[in-house]
Amino acid sequence: MTVVEDSTQVEAFIERWRTSSGAERANFQPFAGELCDLIGVPRPDPSDGSDASLNPYAFERGVDFKSADGTTTKGRIDLYKKGCFVLEAKQSRMTGGAKALRGQSDLFVPEADPLGSRASNRAWDVLMMNARTQAEGYAKALPASDGWPPFVLVCDVGHCIEVYADFSGQGKNYAQFPDRKGFRIYLDDLHDPAIRDRLRAIWQTPYALDPTRRSAKVTREISARLAQVSKGLEARGHNAEDVALFLMRTLFTMFAEDVRLLPEGCFTGWLDRARQNPEKFKFELAQLWEAMDKGGYATIAEAKVRRFNGSFYKAASVLDLQREEIGELHAAARADWKEVDPAIFE
Repeated sequence: MTVVEDSTQVEAFIERWRTSSGAERANFQPFAGELCDLIGVPRPDPSDGSDASLNPYAFERGVDFKSADGTTTKGRIDLYKKGCFVLEAKQSRMTGGAKALRGQSDLFVPEADPLGSRASNRAWDVLMMNARTQAEGYAKALPASDGWPPFVLVCDVGHCIEVYADFSGQGKNYAQFPDRKGFRIYLDDLHDPAIRDRLRAIWQTPYALDPTRRSAKVTREISARLAQVSKGLEARGHNAEDVALFLMRTLFTMFAEDVRLLPEGCFTGWLDRARQNPEKFKFELAQLWEAMDKGGYATIAEAKVRRFNGSFYKAASVLDLQREEIGELHAAARADWKEVDPAIFE
């Protein structure tokens, strides 16, 4: 599938669906199909008239609900993809329209702020919470052979997609994904390529979004880079313990920058520059660590830095690095340290 990069196509999709309302079933399938085109994934498979429960990627996927008394009732998932997600669709409606919600007078206001009117309305919250409960019920009703999907999606057609994830495979804790601030994807958010990439991954490679897997991958990559630096230093005769302590201090400096204990980007930017003048590396880093030990002006940061307690940087020894080794540190510093396993400091 072709991934859409043309902003005019994105805008056309948003404008087409911004003012939709009313007929949930009539609107959802064309909306979902066009969304698939927008994020560059195949559309759901057409039904061949056979048992819908066998379809791994389809609209109206059939499931059986079994009650305590042994009776079975039928249900249908609005959109399902095996191993990826269950999606339940709703469409909020104007007061007086079909299935209008009580107190919903400002739930759909095309001329008003499309984010504020519904998102601040309690009736809309209830609509979405009920849809989430319904979606989780469908996930539970899937045959054991399908397994628990990692994602549950709730779609208010033409307005918002709520994203919940449980990567455990047990379906016990579908939580807001990636967090409580970003779990709602509004129509206008589709302007952001990163949001479209996230939806594409939910459709195609959902477990790539598992934070624990990303953490392990990032940590392995950083560890591999540090191992290259360590290997080079030890080959030049440096004591293994001295090398380990030097790299540990370097790692903590990267972390301190990432959590804003140092000015944003100062250490990463300096490592980039230091590759061009490796002969200055030892002296400039020593001055930074001295400032971090005592508190004061750091040339690298071009600012005063706070004092780091614990004597970790007291009389810190800095080892000379070659250009390629500084490059390895620079690549490690560019990682998102929120995704690094704390065990790397052990």
